[in-house]
Amino acid sequence: MSTAAAETPAGRPAKPSIWRAFAQPSAWTMFFFGFASGLPFLLVAGTLAYWLREGGIELREITMIASAGMAYSFKFLWAPLVDRWRLPLLGRLGQRRGWLLLAMLLVMVGLVAMSVFTPERLAPFVALTLAVAVAGATLDIAVDAYRVEIAPPSQQGALVATYSLGYRIALIVTGALALVLADHTIWPNVYRAMAACMLLPVVACLLAPEPEVLRARTRGWAAGLREGVVEPFADFFRRFGGRIGVVLLLFILSMKISDQALIGGIIGPFYLDQGFSKTEIAAVTKVYGIWIGIVGVFLGGVAVARWGVQWPLLVAIVLGAASNLLYLALIGANGDIGLLTLVISGENLAQGFLGTAAVAYLSALVNQRYTATQYALFSSLIMLPGKVLGFYSGAIVEASDGYGAYFVLSAVLALPAVGLFFWLRRRVPLAAADDPAAADAAAP
Repeated sequence: MSTAAAETPAGRPAKPSIWRAFAQPSAWTMFFFGFASGLPFLLVAGTLAYWLREGGIELREITMIASAGMAYSFKFLWAPLVDRWRLPLLGRLGQRRGWLLLAMLLVMVGLVAMSVFTPERLAPFVALTLAVAVAGATLDIAVDAYRVEIAPPSQQGALVATYSLGYRIALIVTGALALVLADHTIWPNVYRAMAACMLLPVVACLLAPEPEVLRARTRGWAAGLREGVVEPFADFFRRFGGRIGVVLLLFILSMKISDQALIGGIIGPFYLDQGFSKTEIAAVTKVYGIWIGIVGVFLGGVAVARWGVQWPLLVAIVLGAASNLLYLALIGANGDIGLLTLVISGENLAQGFLGTAAVAYLSALVNQRYTATQYALFSSLIMLPGKVLGFYSGAIVEASDGYGAYFVLSAVLALPAVGLFFWLRRRVPLAAADDPAAADAAAP
């Protein structure tokens, strides 16, 4: 879907219409797809940790089980499959919609199965949790590829915005609403209700158009593997070089470690141990906090539009790391809602800002020929170190006899990203993505 841009009196192309970008049907399709992507995320991580804690599972085991979301960090491994294999039967919907529908259905079935087995049958429950995480990661791959292909670059901002809104509303539903429901019914009923919420995105998928893209076809498995698996990675090192490419990957690994370190299983038990009820946690962290995060996302978007990608990213990394130290003030809070609100305000504002800056940076690195696979690689790597740290968070807390050391560690480990930023700043050109004036001039 493309739109012709009017010209200014000076003969220069006018900037794309914001209203037209947001009014396009694809923008609201992405709202529902964003909701679908966000739905399983907390249900295999933060929200799951509350269920496990109340089920008497030890903290060390909780953080390991709730790290099933680490599957999101390895989605690049099967992204080429999603990019190139047309599914039987469901493939009649198209390459993208077929995978979207399959992943949504798998998430629904997996959540219902988790409600049947419950943590009392721990082994199959853990296996199902991992399966839902893999299905959710696959859904992320398909949604990102659909977004890039359904509209031209000039309209991607609107798609990212509506996607983010849908994603964060899903976090409210699976975070705040799930915790409130858990105060009034059993956890299996909560997970069944969450599975039912996927029905709206399923309908949206059935009604959505398939992107009109001519896909390159190869003959034979060898050629297919080379084009789908080898070339996306080879292209990255051809464009940036071996040494810079490795440092760039290290930078991607380190920039969001502070953010991801608190998403897993550690933060739920921390809130409970500080005397907060599930309803209080839901109201402050999962409702109020989500909207504060949206403000941070908006501020990040404004900063990138005004100053380009790089300097806002540096500010975001520093603020993101510093915001983790706010949690030190909550140790021994004894249910102080005002203090919790203050901490969540700072932390979610910083992390929302960081999220936008990071997405803008990763998008600027992608070669459009290999969008799905390369973006899956970058977005996987950016989550991996924090997820690994979160996996061991329970053991770290138990070994240090308190949560404080973990919060300090999660902040300090983000600091190498600052040094890597300055090393890379002049070595990795981002073209129009880092020059708002040039981007505006190039807009159709």
